[in-house]
Amino acid sequence: MDSRTELRTGNRPESGREAEKRKMGNGRNKETKKGKLWRILPQLAWKGVLNNGTVYYPYFGAGIFSVFTYFVFSSILHNDIISILPRSAYAWIMLEIGRVLLGIILLPFLFYANSFLIKRRKKEIGLYHILGLEKRHIGILFFAEAVLTYGIVLSAGILSGTVLSKFLFLLLLRMTGLPVDVTFVFHPGAFAETAVFFLWVYALNLVYNLLQVGKARPVELLSGGKKGEREPRFLWVSAAFGMAALVCGYRLSINSRVDSKIFSNFFLAVFWVIVGTYLLFTSGSVVFLKALKKRKGFYYRPSNFITVSGMLKRMKKNAASLSNICIFSTMVMITLTCTSSLYLGLDGVLYFNYPMDMKACFKEKDYDGEKVRGKLEELERKYGLQLETDMDYLRIELPCGKEGNAFGLTFSDRMRQADNFRVTVLLAEDYGRMENRPLVLGEGEVALYCTGKDFGYGSVVFMGKELTVKEQPAEMRIAPKAGENGFGEAYYLIVKDKEARDGFVRIWMEANGVEDVEGFLADREERILQLDVEGTEAEKQAFVKEFGNWCQKQPGMVGFANNLENRSESREMMGGLLFIGILFSLIFFMCLVLVMYYKQISEGYEDKEGFAVMQKVGMGSGEIRGTVHRQILLVFYLPLVFGVLHTVAGLCMVEKLFGAIYFYDSRLLWQCAGGMVLSFAAAYGLSYLLTAKTYYGIVSGEHGVG
Repeated sequence: MDSRTELRTGNRPESGREAEKRKMGNGRNKETKKGKLWRILPQLAWKGVLNNGTVYYPYFGAGIFSVFTYFVFSSILHNDIISILPRSAYAWIMLEIGRVLLGIILLPFLFYANSFLIKRRKKEIGLYHILGLEKRHIGILFFAEAVLTYGIVLSAGILSGTVLSKFLFLLLLRMTGLPVDVTFVFHPGAFAETAVFFLWVYALNLVYNLLQVGKARPVELLSGGKKGEREPRFLWVSAAFGMAALVCGYRLSINSRVDSKIFSNFFLAVFWVIVGTYLLFTSGSVVFLKALKKRKGFYYRPSNFITVSGMLKRMKKNAASLSNICIFSTMVMITLTCTSSLYLGLDGVLYFNYPMDMKACFKEKDYDGEKVRGKLEELERKYGLQLETDMDYLRIELPCGKEGNAFGLTFSDRMRQADNFRVTVLLAEDYGRMENRPLVLGEGEVALYCTGKDFGYGSVVFMGKELTVKEQPAEMRIAPKAGENGFGEAYYLIVKDKEARDGFVRIWMEANGVEDVEGFLADREERILQLDVEGTEAEKQAFVKEFGNWCQKQPGMVGFANNLENRSESREMMGGLLFIGILFSLIFFMCLVLVMYYKQISEGYEDKEGFAVMQKVGMGSGEIRGTVHRQILLVFYLPLVFGVLHTVAGLCMVEKLFGAIYFYDSRLLWQCAGGMVLSFAAAYGLSYLLTAKTYYGIVSGEHGVG
């Protein structure tokens, strides 16, 4: 029996009952302490969030915005009104693709933000270990924080999405040209899908946090927040390979052609640019700074010494963050440029694709002109409308290969498949009537019109026969022209009369081994009607639809194009693209700002002790501020410069890709690019000022260490 027991029992031996009571009391005390510990853990989780608000609040903001955008996409997709609206398939498909891409972007981004958080919390967790908390207690603490974060983020994101989803839905309808007098209904599936997706995201983050803490010792945790990335090995080799990869990506983008390899070249160009960016930031920047360090006359000046040494440390540890900033900057600028230029240039795309309201094609041998004209007059009286433009002409289309000024056989050994065209043969009489100006051609003379660049030759060789090109029309109403059209250009050969035309057909037939001249002419000669109707959109739609239904039942009918419907579908598609482009640009910019912010905070805490030492040896606050701004200005505008270069190179390929959808307004594309680059640079500069202020506050001691 020890002295404390003797004092407690008055120097008399402890009875068995008293010993049993004492043991029971000790057991209850342990259980009480254990219960208090489990009650304290959620409180520690809450205090951990509050005490680390500098890093947690932006994380909450990113999560809430992520939930908001995902919930908006899901709500619109689940809304029944989307499926019943006319011609809404394009918008629905693009929204579905957008939601998948959104998930692909948000998952690694939120994982990156969480990895920054756990890095900042390692010192705190290490202190918990030293104070007696076991790893299982830390696991419960992390679980409580994850549940708290998930609940706050999901609730706030869905609440804001519920408030703004209807507005964004109406905005989508307005952009796509769909009816806006509809009722927006929330679907339980949208709530469930959003909750499940982000449950997986935060569960993965929790597993990562548990693994990071579980495999580390307390001493490692205490210094874990200061642990940076290692300096890359083989600096010169990596830097050289990064430059080569960047040049390869730029070359693929600038020299690309619109052919069967365009999409594979696009992805290769993106791949090489991303690889080159990461290697140049992680290795090339270090090589450059080390070269400056070797220049003693430059390096050993006070301002340059601090700036270069600080940047060298920064580049060694955090160059990957700068690469992410550069890539996100490029994504923002290219996405906004593409969507804005497509939306602003939509009228030009629609005019090039669908110059008139409708187009009907008949076999000439079966065409009953009086019957067709009678039907048009009947519809004019019925709807109180009249034809604004009426183009009626004969055509024969002949597949040809082209090389220089010569049209020959298709798919020859000397000609690429991309250089094969359908040459449309027209009569000078029809051309003069449609263009309201006579065209007089002599023997051996033709007029040649191209919807792309002008033909550019004074003569043309057609299947071996040389002809004089008397005229190259600048415009033709039935086929709009675009000088940049290098993908879908068409050639129109205008000949003197039917006799001359039949001679061309015979030459083509002989070259291609076709013998039945009469049968070929009867099969290929077509009567084309291209018409514009005057009136309101609803009246025109009714007119064109009824005429199209009637034409489909007529003998010799080849095809009918309701271009009013085609234009409407294109507007829906472009409007949906703009809607998605704006949302994705906001997401990319949010990712950019958050990466920038986290980088500044991380480096601020790492550099705080260094600047404190400098202050002790006589460095003033003004000098510190100047050094900070020089370092941050050089580091953070480097990604902007590279982002602009990436954008310019990428738009060279985008310009060619746009040709596949008949967007040829290069001036508009580059004007939008200029505007977006300037706007982004201003927003980027504002973000820099805000993050630099945070960084300075940390290194100068104005912010507490979380």
